[in-house]
Amino acid sequence: MWRDDLPRFQPSHCRPLTVFTRPLARLIEQFERLPGIGPRTAQRLALHLLRQPEEQSRAFADALLAARQQVGQCQRCGHLSADPICDICRNPERNIGVICVVADSRDLLALERTREFSGSYHVLGGLISPMDGIGPEALGIQPLLQRLDPEQIEEVILALTPSVEGDTTSLYLARLLKPFCRVTRIAYGLPVGSELEYADDVTLARALEGRRTVE
Repeated sequence: MWRDDLPRFQPSHCRPLTVFTRPLARLIEQFERLPGIGPRTAQRLALHLLRQPEEQSRAFADALLAARQQVGQCQRCGHLSADPICDICRNPERNIGVICVVADSRDLLALERTREFSGSYHVLGGLISPMDGIGPEALGIQPLLQRLDPEQIEEVILALTPSVEGDTTSLYLARLLKPFCRVTRIAYGLPVGSELEYADDVTLARALEGRRTVE
């Protein structure tokens, strides 16, 4: 028979943070807001920071604030940059006649890790998603179109996640771009719906090599 006076077990994610002093609880709550960080990981990170020397904690906080204040978007491609034009766009060894279109900077960094692509990039800032109220006008599509003629673009590679939103965006861009240049889409050895940024380097490299023309 159950006794109401006995303590009941609660999973860790259901327990309030009252076991921590309020400043520490606030720090843990902030870590939990980060993507992929659960309650236990948030606690480990917070406790780790508290064990560090004060100067290291200040350096961490200063780096976070500096990045927040100084990092913006490249005026040319939309990639994250502390300068008006990012390092990739300024690199004279890149083939500016080929643009690889990605949804965000995380995908750009994933492709850069393969060391297989030597062209330039264009970051859309998301994907078309009517369900979320995101239309073409909310993305960096117009700046992409404005790059075609001045930069004499020969090919645009669509490297967008194989999902409903990714396919919709790819088809929309293909219709806009076909009159001006060759449009290809990377081949996928990925499950449909998987995220590009989590693919391994070999898969991404083969996807670039096996790109096909968008019909």
